[in-house]
Amino acid sequence: MKTYFNLFLLFILLFGFNNLSAQDQDSIPGGNKVVIGLTETPPFVVKEGNGKFSGLSIDSWNLVNEKLELDYTFKTYPNLAALLKAVKDSEVDFSINPITVTDQRMKYLEFSQPYFISHTGVAKRKESKTWSYIKKLWSWDFISAVLVLIGVIFIFGFLVWVFERKSNKEEFGEDARGILQGFWWSAVTMTTVGYGDKSPRTFGGRLVGLIWMFLAIIMISSLTAGIASSLTVKSMNDEINSVEDLGRFEVSTVTSSSAAELLELYNIEGAMVTDVRGGIQSLLDKKTSLFVYDEPILKYEIERRELEDEVEILQKSLKKDYYSYSFPKKSVYTEIIDPVLISTLKTLKWSNLMKDYQ
Repeated sequence: MKTYFNLFLLFILLFGFNNLSAQDQDSIPGGNKVVIGLTETPPFVVKEGNGKFSGLSIDSWNLVNEKLELDYTFKTYPNLAALLKAVKDSEVDFSINPITVTDQRMKYLEFSQPYFISHTGVAKRKESKTWSYIKKLWSWDFISAVLVLIGVIFIFGFLVWVFERKSNKEEFGEDARGILQGFWWSAVTMTTVGYGDKSPRTFGGRLVGLIWMFLAIIMISSLTAGIASSLTVKSMNDEINSVEDLGRFEVSTVTSSSAAELLELYNIEGAMVTDVRGGIQSLLDKKTSLFVYDEPILKYEIERRELEDEVEILQKSLKKDYYSYSFPKKSVYTEIIDPVLISTLKTLKWSNLMKDYQ
């Protein structure tokens, strides 16, 4: 009797499971045929020569679909803006592209559990230190520091000449050449070289000289520091400490990207390009100074085009990004895919997959 009862329970469980699976399939519009939106985004979505796709996002979907066993097809779009619009308007059932979750996007899209954590990075052209020093020599900071130094030397040289021009004609003279001699004395005194070829003899001249000696110690220190500072080649890593600092540069980013939303949030005007290739090219063509975009995508594009000697990514990132699958609002696929994605992220297969992309 007990055996029959156990068989009856097993029948109920199997029947119930099959019925539940059927209900899940019925909840998918059009059966289990799904359309997945894509736009090429190396290294996450890469279009191969045979027309097939590869990359981390594709591999993650393959792992998820091992459990779902959905029949799907890819529908490609030329850029990120077009893809986001397609998902929003339900032209596709969802997208597995690396879409960053943002407050603005959450107003018109739904997102899965994040499957990759990234950062928003900043790329710039590389410049040689020699060229940077040359540019600094022509900067207003350097020129103004030199002009101030020359002006102060001239003032004290002129004051000494005023007192010495009659009583010490042989060293300072009465004409314009005497003013130049005063300038020479002032420069020698300030630098503490002390040639001794010229020295004031009058009380007024020696008083000016005494004041200048002590004042020069202070001024030469501050002016030297100012000149050295103006010549110091600061890297942009030192100059960019926050998003607000980007406002001092010519910036570009990708249209409809999370980086574009970030710049808009901080009221930073930037040139818009359609993809990462256009952004890197804008740096190479010197149309912009900085290109702000997703760090792993930037790194891949720079390495793919072998531009390591021309373009670099700043060490400091602007914000953390969370890549997720994106769905239209109220999509039935969110509840179907998200639990499977979460369980997939805990598997050894996923850990091994991530090692290939790190």
